[in-house]
Amino acid sequence: MKTIARIHTDFPTKFGIPRQSGIIPSLQGRIVFEPEYRIPEAVRGLEDFSHIWLLWEFSEAVRDSWSPTVRPPRLGGNVRKGVFATRSPFRPNPIGLSSVRLEKIDIDPNLGPVLYVSGADLMDGTPIYDIKPYIAYTDSHPEAVSGFASTPAEFLLEVEFPEEWLKKVPESQRESLIAVLAHDPRPQYQDDPKRVYGMEFAGLDVKFKVDKMLLTVVEVL
Repeated sequence: MKTIARIHTDFPTKFGIPRQSGIIPSLQGRIVFEPEYRIPEAVRGLEDFSHIWLLWEFSEAVRDSWSPTVRPPRLGGNVRKGVFATRSPFRPNPIGLSSVRLEKIDIDPNLGPVLYVSGADLMDGTPIYDIKPYIAYTDSHPEAVSGFASTPAEFLLEVEFPEEWLKKVPESQRESLIAVLAHDPRPQYQDDPKRVYGMEFAGLDVKFKVDKMLLTVVEVL
């Protein structure tokens, strides 16, 4: 398996990354090919598709051993399910799959074709193994049954973002950051109203507390 590209996003660490692709459409990403694959002909025709599949590596979850069962955060971290019945990053092969919107393709004089995408759920620098077009008539199954993940898990939080901290966030990043916070970036089994959480986003360190359904930003560095 060869890394063909890497994606650049506003998430330098895993904390805060949306739990599935497409949940926060305003999140932007940029896919830059490795030197060997910076060939414009390799993406010829891709501009005709609105969405693409990304096959990538859970680069922060690589390990020598694996477990046949995992504890999905969706179920509070207390129930074990078979690893192949989940999207856990801790798998025999650390391969991720995401569907993202392809916004545009630019041909950079130094980097070759650069793909701009939205709705990505990947950490900055994540290695990408392959890119494939999303084909609606085969890839979309509205009648599909989704087991324990059949309904959206996220209940949007109310975000209280004091102006003194909000003004430290570039205007172009505010919508995405507030959306990430509203989707509750905490592990789903943590619920301590006094705990201060820290999340890195777009070069900022955002600190916040959550009390029931209210998330309050307490500092932005």
